[in-house]
Amino acid sequence: MTIELIPIRGIPEIRPGVDVAELILEAMRDSGISLADGDVVVVTHKIVSKAEGRVVEVVDEEAYRVLVATEAAAVIRRRGDLVITKTIHGFICANAGVDRSNTENGTAILLPVDPDRSAHRLRTRFEAATGAALAVVVTDTFGRPWRRGLVDVAIGVSGLPAILDLRGTPDALGRIMDVTEIAIVDEIAAAADLVMGKADGIPAAVVRGLGLVGEGQATDLVRPADEDLFR
Repeated sequence: MTIELIPIRGIPEIRPGVDVAELILEAMRDSGISLADGDVVVVTHKIVSKAEGRVVEVVDEEAYRVLVATEAAAVIRRRGDLVITKTIHGFICANAGVDRSNTENGTAILLPVDPDRSAHRLRTRFEAATGAALAVVVTDTFGRPWRRGLVDVAIGVSGLPAILDLRGTPDALGRIMDVTEIAIVDEIAAAADLVMGKADGIPAAVVRGLGLVGEGQATDLVRPADEDLFR
């Protein structure tokens, strides 16, 4: 298998209420990118959240802390200014996903209310415009237990299984795998970020060559509390 990662350049600054799907399609047309069956369009949640009006004013640090508390369904851990929370979607992440990077001073960006629905809406628009059978992944940047550094992960998905369940299938040596589940949409999100970057102003990319089909949702990736050693 050969996978191609194609950055979508030229997407303008997103304002609340804009048609983000059309702006992405226009940027692809300007860049000469034609979507094909099986392509996965990966989009950072920030442009989705901005288009959906999930941008709020934050006048000072106290207002930021109040906003995090409002967005959190539960606080899991707290250390100084860092708060590990469970979001209303069920994700475990820092500060309830409230982000002040890549947004105007004095504002913060919240996660979409329903990222899976947001992904599905984008997919529907892209498929209608191109005639191709596609998938969409909406991403955010999360830390990981036991490991330093951040990676992009999927918080919304449409047109793909969230997890490839290999349990009960043989490995390369014929042994039956008992616990192997691959978080395929997280791998797609992290791969796409290699060509998007955090400071390059490229909030979307196309991942080509996977040949995956199916349906799932990003919440499929959330480990149940009774299996989570960190809660």
